[in-house]
Amino acid sequence: MQNSDAMALSAALLAAAGGLTQRIHEGVVARGFEGLRPAHGFAFTRLAPDGATVTDLAAHLGTTKQAASQLVEELVRKGYAERRPHPADARARLVVLTGAGWACTRAAEEAAAEAVDAWVGVLGEDGVRALRDSLLRVAPGGPVRPTW
Repeated sequence: MQNSDAMALSAALLAAAGGLTQRIHEGVVARGFEGLRPAHGFAFTRLAPDGATVTDLAAHLGTTKQAASQLVEELVRKGYAERRPHPADARARLVVLTGAGWACTRAAEEAAAEAVDAWVGVLGEDGVRALRDSLLRVAPGGPVRPTW
């Protein structure tokens, strides 16, 4: 592949990811969830399964523990998360989503489905399925995080 082709592919993937992030965020806001930034959504993906410590969240987001702690404080203040005692570590606190946090997560899933449906209109069902399968083969495993 030529350097210019590689740059064009890189730019297209980054633009698609940025556009998808923006559409999901706009969908969440349209569903009544105010005061959130896309970075909050990346935190929700780590908190959603079973909660996480601030240290876990910092590693997931690729940021400092202090920055993750500030993000958690913001989510707690807005009612999307709460701190609980950690079941396995008396020194740690577990950050978990509240009912509002779970509702926001469901709103993000709905917005993501709408955004991908728009791609189906352009690429067709088979094209989107092939795109997904191809990206899953080359995408690195691990956390999906914002580009700070």
